[in-house]
Amino acid sequence: MSYLFTSESVSEGHPDKVADQISDALIDNFLAFDVDSKVACETLVTTGQVVLAGEVKSHTYLDVQKIARDTINKIGYTKGEYMFDGNSCGVFSAIHEQSDDINRGVDRARKEEQGAGDQGMMFGYATNETENYMPLGLDLSHRMLKELAALRREHKDITYLRPDSKAQITIEYSDDNLPLRIDTIVLSTQHDEFADEDTMLTKIRKDIIGILIPRVMASLPEKTQTLFNSDIKYHINPTGKFVIGGPHGDTGLTGRKIVVDTYGGKGAHGGGAFSGKDPSKVDRSAAYATRHIAKNLVAAGVAEEVLVQVSYAIGVVEPMGIFINTYGTCPFNMTDGEIAEKVSEIFDMRPYAIEERLKLRAPIYSETAAYGHMGRTNETVTKTFSQPNGESVTLEVELFTWEKLDYVDRVKKAFGL
Repeated sequence: MSYLFTSESVSEGHPDKVADQISDALIDNFLAFDVDSKVACETLVTTGQVVLAGEVKSHTYLDVQKIARDTINKIGYTKGEYMFDGNSCGVFSAIHEQSDDINRGVDRARKEEQGAGDQGMMFGYATNETENYMPLGLDLSHRMLKELAALRREHKDITYLRPDSKAQITIEYSDDNLPLRIDTIVLSTQHDEFADEDTMLTKIRKDIIGILIPRVMASLPEKTQTLFNSDIKYHINPTGKFVIGGPHGDTGLTGRKIVVDTYGGKGAHGGGAFSGKDPSKVDRSAAYATRHIAKNLVAAGVAEEVLVQVSYAIGVVEPMGIFINTYGTCPFNMTDGEIAEKVSEIFDMRPYAIEERLKLRAPIYSETAAYGHMGRTNETVTKTFSQPNGESVTLEVELFTWEKLDYVDRVKKAFGL
């Protein structure tokens, strides 16, 4: 019997994502001027207020207030009527030095012996149901909100949009786990005041279905476009009015959207957030490394769907172990345990090796902090960062290195494919 599966995403203007983006902007600025920075930075945003807290070990000094304000303005909170805008909100910093008790387990005389920045387990996942090896429902939810943000910035076809929004998509799957159709689309978007509430709801519903959905469909491969049908159930702004939103409507915190950040409920999650953490924290770096492994395994034909788990002890160099689940989709006679053993031989999962392989000690994190850390496009960009003393640095950095299929040939050779 067929079944339904649902995934959601939130926009860059969602309060939790505002907090994530501020935390990752701080990470990028620290790494731009000191690649060895150790940072764990949390952000809280609420009505007219930003609170920064965390631990840092770095040789650089930053104007954290300016970085927070610039990030908020870039997202689109630029008007006083939002009750939260980058130019007027208060920014309080409670950032202090990293604990020596933590640092002693991470920094070593030889970088190769760097210990894990924390204990825990991390998961990576990949499936061949989309071109970017991501679960379809989550991929569509991300696409929908990115396109909605583009419409907001264009301020042409839809002129009343505000930054906060959420999308949720329910897909019907067959018994053999193939997507059959989109069953339900839920979308809530913050908007300007309307004179009449009935007119407002009619207008928003018409624009979402008539303008947003066709733009999203145009970006999709034909096989995915066919999943859209006239029987889709739409819930557009189901509570009605959504003028009060963003940090004024709901307090935001770093790390509260970890399932949105990863696989939308597919696979598994180890529980650790990503944003605000430098790559010595394996919560972040090892989650990227396991995604890299899973994606390359699926692309190489080892399985149609793969879950990878790795675990660490704080201060210990080698991981506790690697676990593989192919969900019975491996096409040749090899157990998941045997696959895990080969994966351990192919991929060096020591924390420093992960940082080097994926080029993680670079200011590449602001782009991860909205619309998912996984399934994104690997590309090289140029960034410029400035310090309060006027010093600036321009760097060429490679984004989303964990999405590269650069190990496919090695995997095929190891598995005889």
